[in-house]
Amino acid sequence: MAEYTGLIDGLVRRGAIWYTQDGIRPSSSEVLNMRKLLMLTHSAGFRHDYLPTAAEVVQKLGRESGEFEAIVTEDCSLVNAENLKNFDALLFATTGELPMDESQKKALIDFVKEQGKGFVGVHNATDTFYKFPEYGRMIGGYFDGHPWTQEITVIVVDPNHPSTRHLPPTFRTKEEVYVHRDWSPDRTHVLLKLDNSSVDISKGKRPDHYYALAWCHEYGKGRVFYTAFGHFKEVWGEEWFQKHLLGGILWAMRAAE
Repeated sequence: MAEYTGLIDGLVRRGAIWYTQDGIRPSSSEVLNMRKLLMLTHSAGFRHDYLPTAAEVVQKLGRESGEFEAIVTEDCSLVNAENLKNFDALLFATTGELPMDESQKKALIDFVKEQGKGFVGVHNATDTFYKFPEYGRMIGGYFDGHPWTQEITVIVVDPNHPSTRHLPPTFRTKEEVYVHRDWSPDRTHVLLKLDNSSVDISKGKRPDHYYALAWCHEYGKGRVFYTAFGHFKEVWGEEWFQKHLLGGILWAMRAAE
């Protein structure tokens, strides 16, 4: 108990956000009974303006669902083998070559692949760690441009996943649509995809013109969920997206099937 309390105190001192709905830090006993999510928002490349809103939303989802407590930080040093023992999942809302040494990168991969924990990537998480190929294999692929920033039609490919059960077969939303390279539908389970008829498809780079917008898969003993949505901070306030993200987080944590 004392060791975990010390961890929480250290995270607060280093700028991580940790509070309840009433703005009061929970007791150690309350914390220990909850699943833990570490959300990393470090931007080593382009910094998205949705990040402060995202931090609030992810913490709200954990509180209101009663399923997890979220710590949000930009401090990459918190991703290490010792600290990760206290968490059930990681959520990356990151860009660029994150300042992590080889031991931290190994800890990140082992956390999911060997320890069976969860990894969640949001939007620009695929615009991260281009020089770390195993990260690309874990998340499923890499960002390769965004030819469409507009209102699009989204097709629900799998309506039975916790992140999609609440969605109609198709729906409209505004998004900066990512194209991905080193990605294949044969290596992941597609949940949502772009309706190509809703855009000028000639702008897309992929020969197969398959533009997945959310996917999930097993990675070793763990689970990975990725959603390409979230570029606009307004979408973080929309009920469909919050339920979509919550379902993905819970699936990655094995708290929902």
